[in-house]
Amino acid sequence: MPRLISKPGRNARLAIICASVFAGMVGMSYASVPLYRAFCQLTGFDGTVRKADKAPDRVLDRKLTIRFDANVRELPWRFTASQVSQEVKIGDTGLAFYKVTNTGTTPMTGRASYNVIPESAGLYFQKLECFCFTDQTIQPGQTVEFPVVYFVDPQFASDFETRGAQEVTLSYTFFPSTEKKTQAALGGTAEARL
Repeated sequence: MPRLISKPGRNARLAIICASVFAGMVGMSYASVPLYRAFCQLTGFDGTVRKADKAPDRVLDRKLTIRFDANVRELPWRFTASQVSQEVKIGDTGLAFYKVTNTGTTPMTGRASYNVIPESAGLYFQKLECFCFTDQTIQPGQTVEFPVVYFVDPQFASDFETRGAQEVTLSYTFFPSTEKKTQAALGGTAEARL
């Protein structure tokens, strides 16, 4: 004969299961942003630029026009690209500069998010060095020039989605940093070059 569980015991077990599922869902919602960011950087999904360890071994004889875009959200900063565009050979390393000035009265820490257009180029546009890899603290009135070292992987020329593309736009948007560190404690993170 099957053993029957009393109604209070069954309700307690159901409450524990529901609480566990709720806690798991909340945990996954917090983990989803860093997991999504890691996925995008790994695959180039949604135009997200990838970080590279080294430049490719071969350079193609085909040139691309790389355009540069700069935006700021919720920071008292003036942010511009030092060049409008560059022509680089596919597989060759390019060097571009962006300039940031803190027009506010207090040190501010920001992080640059980035992507490329067309989105299909995100898999092949890679950076060796970029200010966007870490938070940047800019002092009041300080102007900083940041380098970006990048390349377009030679496989760009053979992918059916990108092989006909003539230009790629690299776009950055600076946002206030979400790190819980105080602005004063981070002073001097960025070095002024001007």
